[in-house]
Amino acid sequence: MKEIKGKSVKIYEGELLRRERVNRAYLMKLENRYLLRNFDLEAGRISGRGMDLNAMGGWEDPSCQLRGHFLGHWLSAAAFNYNETGDRELYAKAYTIIDGLKACQKDNGGKWVAPIPEKYLYWIGEGRNIWAPQYNMHKLFMGLVDVYIYMGIKESLEIADNLADWFLDWSGKYSREEFDNILDVETGGMLEEWAELLNITGDEKYKTLLSRYYRARLFEPLLEGKDVLTNMHANTTIPEILGCARAYEVTGDEKWLNIVKAYWKCAVTDRGCFATGGQTQGEIWTPKFKLKARLGDKNQEHCTVYNMIRLAEFLFRQTNDPEYMHYIEYNIQNGIFAQTHWQGDIWNEKPGNGLLTYFLPMKAASKKDWAGEMDSFFCCHGTMVQANAALNRLMYYQNGKEVYVTQYANSEAELDIEGNVVKIGVRQDYMNGNLQNSSVNDARQTVNDTASAFANKPDFRRYIVTVHTDEAVDFKLKLRIPDWIMKEATVYVNGELTETTADTGKFVSIERWWKEGDSVSINLPIGIKSISLPDDSDYVAFRYGPYVLAGITDVERILYVEGDPTKELTQDTERQWGDFRTFYHTENQDPGISFIKLSDIGYQPYQLYFKVKESGKNK
Repeated sequence: MKEIKGKSVKIYEGELLRRERVNRAYLMKLENRYLLRNFDLEAGRISGRGMDLNAMGGWEDPSCQLRGHFLGHWLSAAAFNYNETGDRELYAKAYTIIDGLKACQKDNGGKWVAPIPEKYLYWIGEGRNIWAPQYNMHKLFMGLVDVYIYMGIKESLEIADNLADWFLDWSGKYSREEFDNILDVETGGMLEEWAELLNITGDEKYKTLLSRYYRARLFEPLLEGKDVLTNMHANTTIPEILGCARAYEVTGDEKWLNIVKAYWKCAVTDRGCFATGGQTQGEIWTPKFKLKARLGDKNQEHCTVYNMIRLAEFLFRQTNDPEYMHYIEYNIQNGIFAQTHWQGDIWNEKPGNGLLTYFLPMKAASKKDWAGEMDSFFCCHGTMVQANAALNRLMYYQNGKEVYVTQYANSEAELDIEGNVVKIGVRQDYMNGNLQNSSVNDARQTVNDTASAFANKPDFRRYIVTVHTDEAVDFKLKLRIPDWIMKEATVYVNGELTETTADTGKFVSIERWWKEGDSVSINLPIGIKSISLPDDSDYVAFRYGPYVLAGITDVERILYVEGDPTKELTQDTERQWGDFRTFYHTENQDPGISFIKLSDIGYQPYQLYFKVKESGKNK
């Protein structure tokens, strides 16, 4: 199965386009001299004297041992965006950066190019305490490879290939046991890049590096079914498993795939997740199904969200199991969108935006801690620009004559089915009957039946899937049924009911000879569900469809209810101008609590999990 992406998928969803736009503007805003500063310093191309107050700070400061890591993320993000948009300005900026790296590599002797000295790697071999230099180097390899794959800049592959020679020489100086000790210091996704470079070049040296970077101390216990993750740093191992995933795709060796499956079982299936779909507190995996004691101020590191989405995507392509797309949907809506590029209502909050938050606190009465544009550059700063660079991904897949719609957003995919060009369009029918989007009352006010037919917010989501083709084409259209539906979903083909199902463990399949203008309407019943902690059913969070709802409160609250806690929440500010809104309010709490989507929370204090007690007791 292959993902349809790049220029083959166009998005029309306003929020996705906004995120891409502000993310691209941020990529362009960062000056090349600052992105390259630590590389130029290491190569002796500039002096470190003096202080530039406008330069990138935080982890990019020359005093930090992880300095320079962000450039690799920047290159990957630029490559992803270019692959979708063909943005020549972004291409030119990336090309100039690659030219700068090439000059640094030349001045360093032809192999080494990095923002850190070579001795950092040797220090690891000596057992000295140094902050993850291979994690840092992986980001550069990642960016160089992505620029080659998606932008076609050959010089980036040459730089990566020459740098790989340095790693081949260095890693060959150690015994197996000595190098296993080195692998115990965070390596990021080095394994993934060796697999990627093997796929691109076919060079035997990358098979050697794949073998050397096989981390037996992690992989073998995983294959034995042992819990090697509890209380261990999460984002050390996720990139290593992504390396196993790519190694399987390149080599076909089933052992790599078995490691990935064992990891997913240990990390997700046998461990559980928060209502958001995310995991971790303080960057470490929680104990299995014991989350209550880990509700804190440092939950759900953004890097883990981004990388686990990538892992789920790989497993979906191997299995066709919609479980992985359910997981991805929750983590996008309540992770990526809740932790990056927030934009609020400028009338109610100042400032009305937030760049990113490293963690997503889940302790009662928490606040998101938004980082600035130039003052942090921690690891999640990098995955932020990658995650929002091309949001036309993860939506469409093809396996021969099977076409999968996996995430629903206003978009269109173009694909080839046995030589026929077919376009699949998805749009949401908002059932609002009015497109007015502000208090300026100059919008078209055409009288229509929809406005009154859906006087209140509909209790279902409706998506229209339309087929465009010059010739009649035989293929199977497969639509995901999200696991948040409240009751049976209904599917209509050209207005005729064809299927009713509540089975979220499979795709609805419609096989026919499709012709121009054929359409499928899928109605997905939506509502509020309460999601309990696995180790204490009295603590619940609320989800409206895929969206976690956050209660706005500056003190911890207990909910006193009778029966089903979801009955306590009722619609609030249901409609504004042309939009139905996701606003709720408690019915019987004193004082009341307002609930909005977690992704809409900016600077307000909020609570996700609530202790629920029967009303009238313990007041």
